[in-house]
Amino acid sequence: MADKRLRIVDLTIESVAFGGKGVARDHGKTVFVPLTIDGETVAAGIVREKKQFSEAEVIEVKQSSSFRVHPGCPYFGRCGGCAYQHIDYEHQLAIKWQQVRDVLRRIGKFQNAPMCPIVPSPEFYGYRNRITVHVENGTIGYFRRDSHRLIDVDRCPIAMDEVNRELANLRSRQPRDGHYTLRAGPGPRIFSQTNNAVAEALRDLIVQSVPDDQELLIDAYCGAGFFAKALRDKFQRIIGIDWDRFAIAEAGKDAMPKETYIAGEIEAELASPNLTALSRQVSKSKIALIVDPPSTGLSAKIRELIVGYAPEIFVYVSCNPATLARDLKELQSRFKIERVTPLDMFPQTAEIEVVAQLRRCDDSTN
Repeated sequence: MADKRLRIVDLTIESVAFGGKGVARDHGKTVFVPLTIDGETVAAGIVREKKQFSEAEVIEVKQSSSFRVHPGCPYFGRCGGCAYQHIDYEHQLAIKWQQVRDVLRRIGKFQNAPMCPIVPSPEFYGYRNRITVHVENGTIGYFRRDSHRLIDVDRCPIAMDEVNRELANLRSRQPRDGHYTLRAGPGPRIFSQTNNAVAEALRDLIVQSVPDDQELLIDAYCGAGFFAKALRDKFQRIIGIDWDRFAIAEAGKDAMPKETYIAGEIEAELASPNLTALSRQVSKSKIALIVDPPSTGLSAKIRELIVGYAPEIFVYVSCNPATLARDLKELQSRFKIERVTPLDMFPQTAEIEVVAQLRRCDDSTN
């Protein structure tokens, strides 16, 4: 039943914004409505009025999209983890591709960025190789949508069966309050992608884009060397940098003599005299740089250092299209975008992985 205190409006959903909420207009003002699909007509209650926009909750879907499907999770709509389980998977892919293109236009000012088709996930349920659950006063699960309160979760449908068995084991132990990361198998407790199949597709995409017989690869935010090790046959020298000393230790375990992995801050290490001197000994046409930063993207100083290195090949892996677009806009004086490929690393959620492949501009070859 609708809250009588809410202002009720009829809305037509025009699009779905990055983050998963539908976008509508109420007398010209933008209204964000979760759990809706572009093309739908809904009755919605305004729950929050801001100066520039409003937020609303669906009361009734009056005209449903042909892409609307039954969610595969009993917690969907209450749990804050997934945003798209009500949308047919093929349309989820179309929405995410459009969001990447739109953010490159709006923030990056790239009106015709060379967009490739989105890479789908072979599995759109049961794909996550790890989850993090929270425990508080006997409740074990995820945060509720738009809330810091927990919802109790017996089983997570987007997680692999092995992960759900770990969740059941955790429940049986009656754990203390805290945060628990549950994994599909043993291994080092370091960052890795949560979707094995799409991570491999991402790695292969990067490997295929780099020609043979290169001299120097600088892999910033390298983790345990996921990209660097796949590329080592193509380079005479590899330098990997990451702040996580445990990941760097893992990368070093099977490193070849030509591989060096450094634990340190990315900005400081890229600016170090040793690395800059090494890069000057190599033809810029034989240098490649990979960055895979956190969602905050690259700092202004790191962007400045990248311009200084001016590698022939520059690959930017991003989990946040908005900061990717911002950084590419700042780097366009030195690099030209060759292709942008979204990958659906996180089906049913609003998250998007993107890889942008760039080359040094022709007028920067000195």
